[in-house]
Amino acid sequence: MFDLDDWQEIWNALSHNKLRTLLTAFGVFWGIFMLVIMLGSGNGLRNGVDADFTSGATNSVFIWPQRTSMPFRGLPEGRRFNFDNDDTAAVIAAIPNASIVAPRAQLGGWRGAHNVTRGNKAGAFDVMGDVPENFRIQPVKLVAGRLLNPLDVAERRKVAVIGERVRDLLFEADEPVIGGSIQVQGVYFKVVGVFASLQDGEDGQRSTQTLFIPISTFQRAFNWGNLISWLAITSRDDVPASQVEAEVKALLAERHRIHPNDRWAMGSFNLEEEYNQVRGLFAGIRVLVWIVGAGTLAAGVIGVSNILLILVKERTKEIGLRRAIGASPFAVIRQILLEALALTSLAGYCGLVAGIGVLELVRQILVNTDGNGGMFRNPGVDLQTAAIALLILVFAGTFAGLIPARRAVAVRPVAALRSD
Repeated sequence: MFDLDDWQEIWNALSHNKLRTLLTAFGVFWGIFMLVIMLGSGNGLRNGVDADFTSGATNSVFIWPQRTSMPFRGLPEGRRFNFDNDDTAAVIAAIPNASIVAPRAQLGGWRGAHNVTRGNKAGAFDVMGDVPENFRIQPVKLVAGRLLNPLDVAERRKVAVIGERVRDLLFEADEPVIGGSIQVQGVYFKVVGVFASLQDGEDGQRSTQTLFIPISTFQRAFNWGNLISWLAITSRDDVPASQVEAEVKALLAERHRIHPNDRWAMGSFNLEEEYNQVRGLFAGIRVLVWIVGAGTLAAGVIGVSNILLILVKERTKEIGLRRAIGASPFAVIRQILLEALALTSLAGYCGLVAGIGVLELVRQILVNTDGNGGMFRNPGVDLQTAAIALLILVFAGTFAGLIPARRAVAVRPVAALRSD
């Protein structure tokens, strides 16, 4: 295997026609290079999507009231209804598969905004009435102070946790934020915390334009009574969120006298279904990448087999002479296979290193330009996967050398010596 004479002979054979050898090696190089790039890019896209999902529990579902579309029990279609605190208590008591049940209220409806003022400064922000459990469903990054706690809800404290965007617009740069006061619709709140979003892009920026206040305070301060806007619910780890969604909708339909088949009375968003669909999409992309990559690698391997066939034809007399002076068929086959191994290994290794190098360069550019976010982040390939791909390539390339090797030993020494 490590006989110097063998490797000198390999070098002489492959360097006899440098252009032909380089083109064949480039085919192998390009195959493994493109496979690594495609795998790394797919991982970058998946990491970007996974990072977006970290801003919410992937086993969560959100349910809100709409308008009935079917008459039921003497009530007409087109009827509006609202969720309230009693609905929250009923879901907690009757749905054991629900792990967290968090009622939410919002001024202005979905993506609504109300003026929030501090002194002579004002801004249009989302004002949310929440319970502390909601931060487990939609976590945020605490920058200063604290988040809401159970005592805030129980004692109806006039406190608020504000986003970074709210802080930047209402407070001076050198002004203390924690302990400061803001005014929402004429009601004063004390700032107890500042948060940053775990999301990127427009969604992340929008979420930092939000104020969280205790839902009990929200209901009293803005005359909501015991009404809520929607329910945020997570399922137990061993229960699908879709099952909990169906159970909660059935319970709320019974409480609000809604027809069991009325699909439009309540709106919902199941984050688990969205997450599973995205994961399935990336699983399909990964399979497609391997199929395309395998085809590219196969093209390189075929090129190796072809060049070795040409080398065998050019060295027919040499092979016949070796056989005539006593070289065994195994020695001839071994020599051809070593040439295939050397060509595939060197070109494949260079392609692997180049692919990883390009992915690392892209990752560094994203980090240095603060662009490591959005839908593409931290592109890279698992070294074990890359090593397995390289080993498969080397094995396939070496195996491809068997065809020219068998042709070489099939030549009769006397006929080989007579060839031109």
